[in-house]
Amino acid sequence: MKGTPMPTHSTDKEKMLEAMLFASPGSVPLASLAEALGCDIPLTRNLLSRMAEAYAKDQSGIQLQEIDDTYRLCTNPIYYASIERLLKLKPRRALSQTLLETLAIITYKQPVTKAIIEDIRGVNADHAVNKLMEYGLIMEKGRLDAPGRPILFGTSDEFLLYYGLKSVQELLASSGDETLQLTLEEAQAQ
Repeated sequence: MKGTPMPTHSTDKEKMLEAMLFASPGSVPLASLAEALGCDIPLTRNLLSRMAEAYAKDQSGIQLQEIDDTYRLCTNPIYYASIERLLKLKPRRALSQTLLETLAIITYKQPVTKAIIEDIRGVNADHAVNKLMEYGLIMEKGRLDAPGRPILFGTSDEFLLYYGLKSVQELLASSGDETLQLTLEEAQAQ
């Protein structure tokens, strides 16, 4: 209903969404959530938006994360240090300048071959591409229909999670006149 404010308490449908997302091992497409809930997509998206706002307002230990029209529950990054101590995790390593530059090229030009990355950077990209693959920030996106059929690389969902983005388009749109590299560095510093 337009113009009618939604109540601030959780509805039964929001509680069902929360339970479904909690039980899901990974991200769940919006359409699947709507179907399981028995609602249309716009209502489901609205319920998810309300849930995300409630988690953020309460600085809850969990948050709702959206990536390319899929949703999942995850821990709130503000509590990462406590989780790190509990699970005895190694602290997240900052990306080197070389990795940031390579990641920026892949993000902006994807899907892109290693040869194009090397042409832009002017140096061999084997180490940087392998490290970014190891960190799960990039992935193979297919092969170029050219001699040798070189691998095409692009960013992964882990990249979006790492930088707290819903989509690569969100990052590209927010970069404006600044270089993508600076945007990535700012996001990493947060």
